[in-house]
Amino acid sequence: MTSNVIQNLSFAELQGLVADLGQPKFRAKQLYQWLYKHHAADYDAMTNLPAALRESLAETWPYRAARIEETQVSADGTRKYLVAFSDDVVVETVAIPSDDEKRLTVCVSTQAGCAMGCVFCATGLAGLARNLAAGEIVEQVLLAQADCGRRVSNVVFMGQGEPFLNFDSVLKALRILNDPDAVGIGARAMTVSTCGIISGIEALANVPEQFGLAVSLHAAGQKIRDSLMPKVRHQKLTELKTALAAYQKKTNRRVTLEYIMIHEVNDSPEDLAELVAFTRGLLCHVNLIPVNAVPDSAFQPSPKDTFARWEKTLREAGVETTVRESRGQDIAGACGQLKNTRAAR
Repeated sequence: MTSNVIQNLSFAELQGLVADLGQPKFRAKQLYQWLYKHHAADYDAMTNLPAALRESLAETWPYRAARIEETQVSADGTRKYLVAFSDDVVVETVAIPSDDEKRLTVCVSTQAGCAMGCVFCATGLAGLARNLAAGEIVEQVLLAQADCGRRVSNVVFMGQGEPFLNFDSVLKALRILNDPDAVGIGARAMTVSTCGIISGIEALANVPEQFGLAVSLHAAGQKIRDSLMPKVRHQKLTELKTALAAYQKKTNRRVTLEYIMIHEVNDSPEDLAELVAFTRGLLCHVNLIPVNAVPDSAFQPSPKDTFARWEKTLREAGVETTVRESRGQDIAGACGQLKNTRAAR
């Protein structure tokens, strides 16, 4: 998506555009709502805008809607989408209904591919294609919402890509999704997940909205974490913990620590002791996640009794802990499995 595509504009930017076109101020809100609240298919659908304005916009601000190229439905109700943009770049997006159907969570991608190269994750196998624009991130939510036929309640920025390497577009998308005149999802119902990019954590701490933060930790010992997540080895765990403590002091918000459990890699008693030590002094919630199948990987999930022992130990140490159920495994929609496959077919 290029910068002059209409779906990439915030309300303030639309106000400037409308003013430049000599239109009354209220046209900006109408246009904004057509884009993000009603998810209009094209300019022709924006029936309360004058035809002359629609024609002018079409000439200078292309309307390039994303599209769902493929949908896979899991036995547990999870839906995975292959979403294509106007330049035919594709990403994967996942919609996850809660068991009681009260919530619908959408996991969005922020980059096409990923440059982080985490060894347990399928997304990084093909490397990074490009960053996504804010409108492309928002459209993933709108497409999933329309396909599921009900309102999205939660959004997690945990799909393809490292959100903090595309911070400006991610923040813009968060604010559009949060705006009651657009998508209207509560700030606390949206979480950004990072591999631990410290500059991004510091930047998010300065954002006034109460967006959530999750950190992919996966090891609390430096050597093992470096082997699993080689692109963040220059950012030491001691520095990461300092950044999280500063984030919490400034925001008073709890951080989620994601920990993928890999049998005989990061699930020893020593690994557990290091995790307990890392959480000490932090307001955090730990998600223990079984590693999921990735092609050409020998990694296997930790045994159930290991999960039980870790959960018990962490809780006894005063750390809120959840063993997270992996959803959508049968459609490769679970954590670490997202990988575009269209080119291989």
